[in-house]
Amino acid sequence: MLDIKKISIITVFAAACVVTNYALAGIPNVSLMDFIVFISGFSFGPVVGASIGVLGWAVYGVINPYGFLLPIYLATMFVESIYGIVGGLIGKSIASTDLEGQHVKLGVLFGLFACILTLIYDIITNVVFAMTFKIPIILGILFGVPFMFIHVFSNIAFFSLGSIPVLKAIRKMLG
Repeated sequence: MLDIKKISIITVFAAACVVTNYALAGIPNVSLMDFIVFISGFSFGPVVGASIGVLGWAVYGVINPYGFLLPIYLATMFVESIYGIVGGLIGKSIASTDLEGQHVKLGVLFGLFACILTLIYDIITNVVFAMTFKIPIILGILFGVPFMFIHVFSNIAFFSLGSIPVLKAIRKMLG
């Protein structure tokens, strides 16, 4: 059973996902949603993180400025939740880590996870795109490569540079 605190966290972070997606909609494949979902999972656990990913895409995907297609909508909701799940599992394993003096080490770790998770996200969503439009899967993936590079490298930057300051702020806010 979810308590009011978890419901509030899920709502606020999902809203942040939606708002930042609209704010960055003019820059294809650059989004703070993945970062927000990962950090929320890291801070509040895999269930909360996954819920934020699903809810964020559930709202944004319906009124997506790039259009709505049910198979892609469902795929993005499912795959987005993986950021929150993995963030939550990592958060559990290094929850007691002192963030001071760990900027480089944790920045590299978060950047590595950004790269891996974003590649998984992009490959799955490109495969679903190819299947939806009945084009060969390899072509769907190849057509997506330029966008994949943008998505991967922007996420590496967000995760590497933003994680420590945001985690410190969340820890400070929560006491």
